[in-house]
Amino acid sequence: FQKHEFFVDMTCEGCSNAVTRVLHRLGGVQFDIDLPNKKVCIDSEHNVDILLETLKKTGKNASYLGEKSAQ
Repeated sequence: FQKHEFFVDMTCEGCSNAVTRVLHRLGGVQFDIDLPNKKVCIDSEHNVDILLETLKKTGKNASYLGEKSAQ
């Protein structure tokens, strides 16, 4: 799986819940939400465009930060 890092303009718990909801609906993803830094790290075989589209369904500003190398 690729690990992708995205910026999502999340300001509260409600925002991160919205992200969790849309990603669960998409399925086939594992993810970590870093609310203070407004980052979402996603492990998935979906391509970046699909993931970004999905994150934008939250109505939040979202952008792709790049691949995260496995540590």
